[in-house]
Amino acid sequence: MFSAMAFSSNFLNFLLSILLVFFTSHSSSSSYPNYSLSNIVVNSTTEFINHTAISEFRILNRRVLSKCPDPNPYLSISTASNSSLSDEAFVTVHVSGIMVPSKGDWVGMISPSYADASSCPFNAIQYQQTGDLTELPLLCHYPVKAQYLSKDPGYLSCKKKECKKHVHGRCAVRTCSATLSFHVVNFRTDIEFVLFAGGFGTPCILKRSNSTLSFTNPKQPLYGHLSSIDSTATSMKVRWVSGDKAPQQLQYGKGKSVTSKVSTFTQKDMCSSFLKSPAKDFGWHDPGFVHSAVMTGLIPSSANSYRYGSDSTGWSGKISFKTPPAGGSNEVRFLAYGDMGKAPRDPSAEHYIQPGSLSVVKAMADEVSAGNVDSVFHIGDISYATGFLVEWDYFLHLITPVAAHVSYMTAIGNHERDYIGTGSVYVTPDSGGECGVPYETYFQMPTPAKDKPWYSIEQGSVHFTVISTEHNWSLNSEQYEWMKKDMASVNRIKTPWLIFTGHRPMYSSINGGILKSVDDDFVKAVEPLLLANKVDLALWGHVHNYERTCAVYQKECKALPTNGASGIDTYNSTNYSAPVHAVIGMAGFSLDQFPSQAEKWSLVRIAEFGYVRVHATRNSLTIEYVNANTRKLEDSFQITRS
Repeated sequence: MFSAMAFSSNFLNFLLSILLVFFTSHSSSSSYPNYSLSNIVVNSTTEFINHTAISEFRILNRRVLSKCPDPNPYLSISTASNSSLSDEAFVTVHVSGIMVPSKGDWVGMISPSYADASSCPFNAIQYQQTGDLTELPLLCHYPVKAQYLSKDPGYLSCKKKECKKHVHGRCAVRTCSATLSFHVVNFRTDIEFVLFAGGFGTPCILKRSNSTLSFTNPKQPLYGHLSSIDSTATSMKVRWVSGDKAPQQLQYGKGKSVTSKVSTFTQKDMCSSFLKSPAKDFGWHDPGFVHSAVMTGLIPSSANSYRYGSDSTGWSGKISFKTPPAGGSNEVRFLAYGDMGKAPRDPSAEHYIQPGSLSVVKAMADEVSAGNVDSVFHIGDISYATGFLVEWDYFLHLITPVAAHVSYMTAIGNHERDYIGTGSVYVTPDSGGECGVPYETYFQMPTPAKDKPWYSIEQGSVHFTVISTEHNWSLNSEQYEWMKKDMASVNRIKTPWLIFTGHRPMYSSINGGILKSVDDDFVKAVEPLLLANKVDLALWGHVHNYERTCAVYQKECKALPTNGASGIDTYNSTNYSAPVHAVIGMAGFSLDQFPSQAEKWSLVRIAEFGYVRVHATRNSLTIEYVNANTRKLEDSFQITRS
């Protein structure tokens, strides 16, 4: 099903593409050709909101990369590490022999090392969907990350001098040097560092490192994360990544063991159009093999431990975990958020950086470690890899302190699924050609089938209905009928609270420009189901801030909260009126600032990085918005029922 909004957006994308052909600027004012992004791209933030990010680094592979016309014989690039890397490392890169330091000098981390860092002169048209339509050849493989040498504060002033040539006992040639640090996690393929001149916009190769770095054990089992498979809480699924396709073992409890099932995906599984997608071409990176095994016979709300691997590939450490409460029990404590992604732990430029993600994960990991969390719900826009597959490894590494210890449940978002001509509701290139394949491989939820990423689950006193806003939700569609049946079947004596979750919101004060934050067709089709089935709380992502509504239906407040006995806003739902909505997309992506005016249904609007903490008993839902940086509560409210 294609909405009018989606068709309009796609048509506007096409028009923009045509305009860019004519407006992209070319300049030859420097010694190297200056192919910069057109101002129509750089300044068009409205057009590219919620799209794959556009930056000079991201479209670097659209540039001609040849050797620089530099006869400098003193250039050198080397690493302080030996040729073997641990599963996580900071690699020190030393560059020396620079005659004249320039702001445009930078180092790229290439993986695998045999990747083609030269130009691909016939591939320009394949990448125009990224938004850059200049008729230029491309770098044939994408650097994982990059840093300007100016990240070393002494580089441009040449504070680190070296004498390269002596004449009659005196130094005749002095050169400059710089040292950088790159954060690396085990993504299984070897690494090479390459020195470039000309900036991200007009790069040419100055020097390649003389050696490559490899991981000590590219088959090492890593990044284990948990999920629930049903509402009994007596079984938990563990998924992990390894460079080895042979089945491995999941060991848990007192001597129990189960053999893993192994899956993966290939470049052929990625989506594309007549213009190749990043996932199909320059953003591809081998994902290794995803292992999955289920622990059974567990006790709800109990502590246990597991490890995974094999004698031939290695073992994870012993990991403690907690099962969630069974559906129908008295209470549950969970964390929820959307739009987190990841950020570098070094000064590197990367394809898509979500600056709040590090502080959010740290705050949540502290809560999990303290034993205060039963489960986590991540509501769409998971890693923001968007076709650059190595970034999934960085994301999985980032969430391990949380996802390895409690049930990590997810919903699909536009940056996991959407792509032109693949059946997604919105015909935008937001997934970079992933089309949900990596997401469903790494995060296998209890869904009805492949590419039908909706499900429900019960924990404690809550029934969660989790939908996909990216798949057909129109009246009488398969998902619509499932939503209708699922919510109608909830036993409100067993689970008195019904929480509805999906990525794109029904209510937001952020307009979103051409690509609206709220799809009126979606609201028109699905909102009546929420009211009819007495949904208590609707949680959304997609918009990158926090916003709480009154009990609202069709943009009208049906009930307002009062100041309860605990001193916080309290919605009395004894006589049900309408759902309360909360947008919680503030977990990582750059924050969206609110307009000065808002509709009456909008009660609280805050743009700070964080997540929500929810405590559900049989009589109340308590929701707290935690600022990840200060750990203070930015907002709190309750929904109660006698």
